[in-house]
Amino acid sequence: MTEVSKSPNPPSVIASPAPTGMPLLAAAGIALAFTGLVTSLIVSVVGIILAVTGFTGWFREVLPREHREEVAVDGQAEEILPVRVTVAHLQVGEQGHRARLPLQVHPYSAGIKGGIAGGFVMAAIAVVHGTVLHGSPWYTVNLLAAAGMASLTTASAATLAAFSLKAFMVALMIHAIASLIIGLLYGVLLPMLPRYPILLGGIVAPLLWSGLLWSSMNVIDPLFNQRVEWRWFALGQIAFGITAGIVVARSEKIRTLQHLPFALRSGIEAPGLEPEDSQ
Repeated sequence: MTEVSKSPNPPSVIASPAPTGMPLLAAAGIALAFTGLVTSLIVSVVGIILAVTGFTGWFREVLPREHREEVAVDGQAEEILPVRVTVAHLQVGEQGHRARLPLQVHPYSAGIKGGIAGGFVMAAIAVVHGTVLHGSPWYTVNLLAAAGMASLTTASAATLAAFSLKAFMVALMIHAIASLIIGLLYGVLLPMLPRYPILLGGIVAPLLWSGLLWSSMNVIDPLFNQRVEWRWFALGQIAFGITAGIVVARSEKIRTLQHLPFALRSGIEAPGLEPEDSQ
């Protein structure tokens, strides 16, 4: 924040930087130079010439001396001079630390519980999908296992409908890891989005995640991409998100350690540093 003061004897003329169109010429030259990459070589040549001319003229405006011109000042005008004043600093948080948001977060265990609960609900929907549309609860399981088993990438519908212990273990591992990771993400992100956690975590995030997988599944798992019913897939993602979001949102929040001194946050025993209200 600055204040200004008025000079009692303002000058009749002031020296200001002389106007120049060289920066505009240099910018036009650069644009033409890149345009020529997709049009014609002559366009790039003209653009380079214009850019070199513009930069050269621009540099000559300040080197070796800055080009200035005198501008007449209205007799009624007064020169305004800056005056340095004290700046008001931001207030710090508790115990001398700057306040940080969020002040309360969910424990990591809440994210793990949400991921486990959402994983069970999503697995149930997958079993229903396979049973209703393909007559076997193992169809969707084997589709997921194909992401880690090359032997299933060209499997027939009959093979996908049959039970395979190896495919079941691979699918279980993939599903469990993905559920735990996404559950932890929910536990970390939901406190940062305190409004409508179920809407954001149960509908918006699953739809965005489904769209991302839909655009990249051809590379991750070509068999799954060819045979998956994306409506059921999105339904499973939404069910997972709503379940995990409810579990995480209903968990008890814990206060962040940003209000404590560094010695306490790092686990050092330092008598006298802990706030009185926490003893």
